[in-house]
Amino acid sequence: MKKKIRVLLSITALAFVACDNNEDDSDYAEYQVARPIIMSKADFAASVEVVPPQPIDESGKVYAYDDYIFINDKSKGVHVIDNANPAQPIRIAFIEIPGNVDISVKNNYLYADSLSDLVVLDISDINNIQQVNRMVDVLPEGIVYPFEVDIIEYESYDYENEVLVGWEIQTERRLIEEVEQQRFIDDFALAETASDSGTGEGGSLARFKIVGEYLYAVDSHNINVFGISDLANPQDLDDVFAGFDIETIFNRGNHLFLGSMRGMYIYDITNPALPTLVSEFQHGTACDPVVVDGDYAYVTLRGGNNCGATESGLYIVDISTIEAPELAITYPMDEPYGLGIRDNQLFICDGASGLKVYDKTNINELTPLNHFKDIVTFDVIPLESHLIMVGDEVLYQYEYVEDGIRLLSQIGLN
Repeated sequence: MKKKIRVLLSITALAFVACDNNEDDSDYAEYQVARPIIMSKADFAASVEVVPPQPIDESGKVYAYDDYIFINDKSKGVHVIDNANPAQPIRIAFIEIPGNVDISVKNNYLYADSLSDLVVLDISDINNIQQVNRMVDVLPEGIVYPFEVDIIEYESYDYENEVLVGWEIQTERRLIEEVEQQRFIDDFALAETASDSGTGEGGSLARFKIVGEYLYAVDSHNINVFGISDLANPQDLDDVFAGFDIETIFNRGNHLFLGSMRGMYIYDITNPALPTLVSEFQHGTACDPVVVDGDYAYVTLRGGNNCGATESGLYIVDISTIEAPELAITYPMDEPYGLGIRDNQLFICDGASGLKVYDKTNINELTPLNHFKDIVTFDVIPLESHLIMVGDEVLYQYEYVEDGIRLLSQIGLN
């Protein structure tokens, strides 16, 4: 049976119109176009492979564990970097995992999504990484659609024998009228689609989070819960419906904080196998990671494209009464992605506007400490020893200094 993928359009396209009002130029605009990558199911089932270092195609989320950094290559796999010396990181391998966007690590076991499958890898010998388990169809909403593109071009594929593993994204010049017409003839549905010992650290954009003997993996609707007391053989527990457009997960103590395009949801995990909704904070539709420190949750909202909102900003939410979170203050941002906190320093990846560092001692008057311009930023992890940040196919590391941070090293991933 053939299956088709919907054409998804956002007419917030990057319309670069010529200043001389040339009629021909004004009829066209630049669009981000995504095309599906299809693989046979037989190849997909045997697709995990460790190969020598590869050029990165599109850097995604970053994860730190022990002396290593793992960087997701969106829908393709994970780059492995030896970071024993942060001043001179060394790329050592690439783990091919089609459909991968997230990982978590505990006691030398790496958990990675591969579309709807959960893959378990033994990384105790980093030079001889081994797959020890593959749980099939335990992440029911495994297809990640590229929401921040302007056009998804569909094609037919045999879903009984083939699988959609990712997207190839290119910038193309298109006739605006044709794009507008295609928008209306589309009739295909799009599926809505503090650390434990021995556990690594992900950034604020993570969808995976290990807490104790449990792995929580969020998709657009659910918290997928796995018991990992037997690290090599996770137990697939009952999923918890969590709402709509869930994007990220963060943990503090006995609470999970879920960032969604509609708001922030807080879940109690006193019973870790059964997360229970405590409260929610709603905002306008926008892409939304969250981190928590003390009595406040820090949420970056990114507007534009398919995130929905037209304005971007930092929302600081008072969670001193966990059952009734309230907005404390907002600050304008340009296109924020990940964020992180260490002590009184707040780090915000503001997209093409660079990495911004603030002293958050007084939330009502954030004090700028550093602004690293002329770099594209995506995700950040404030480790105890230093800061890790990834963006635009470059890994940056910064050392902490009295008045903020200072560049320690950078390595291109291409």
